[in-house]
Amino acid sequence: RGLASSAHRPREDSWLKSLFVRKVDPRKDAHSNLLAKRETSSLYKLQFHNVKPECLDAYNKLCQEVLPKIHEEKHYPCALVGTWNTWYGEQDQAVHLWRYEGGYPALNEVMSKLRQNKEFTEFRKERGNMLLSRKNQLLLEFSFWNEPVPRDGPNIYELRSYQLRPGTMIEWGNYWARAIRFRQDSNEAVGGFFSQIGQLYMVHHLWAYKDLQTREDIRNAAWHKPGWDELVYYTVPLIQEMESRIMIPLKISPLQ
Repeated sequence: RGLASSAHRPREDSWLKSLFVRKVDPRKDAHSNLLAKRETSSLYKLQFHNVKPECLDAYNKLCQEVLPKIHEEKHYPCALVGTWNTWYGEQDQAVHLWRYEGGYPALNEVMSKLRQNKEFTEFRKERGNMLLSRKNQLLLEFSFWNEPVPRDGPNIYELRSYQLRPGTMIEWGNYWARAIRFRQDSNEAVGGFFSQIGQLYMVHHLWAYKDLQTREDIRNAAWHKPGWDELVYYTVPLIQEMESRIMIPLKISPLQ
């Protein structure tokens, strides 16, 4: 009996492993071409600035003086989508989201012009003295998400960031193309993005809510919709890490 049991064990182990090992299908195109909006060529930049606690007020004041000038300058093919301070999550943090109309050429054009802008050079120097660290990512927007457009407030914003397992971006997109319909009844869906440069296989979902209780109510209501639980069940195994930030917009933010 012992011999029979041991003889079957490798086959059983192999069968069990097959349930948990994710198979990655070969692709004939980059996931950026399959998932991004084709009608636009917008590129997004997401910036995270960790500010010295004693400098946050001065940092916000400086940004509110300079960033609108870049946003409003007609010769810069870029727009400030939103700018916030993190309320819950990493403290003393500023988050900025920019859109570059025309993709990488537009980004290069803006960066080249800003290097010749003395006011912006001074701004960067003064800002640098206030920061502990900073990082950014270049993103594309998912084709099935709303494009982020200015909205009136007051709102709080949640940025949910997901580090996916390599090779699962297409699968994530396929599930969320269906899942997003469960989360649009209250106009809370602002934008959905995936990284191209910086930390890779990163997904960011941006949501707007009236307050924290409204957020709780809307999220709980989704679980009463047939099909939402199944989509969550299948997307959770694709995630390595996830983070939620609750953010408050600055006065100059187009997303209020």
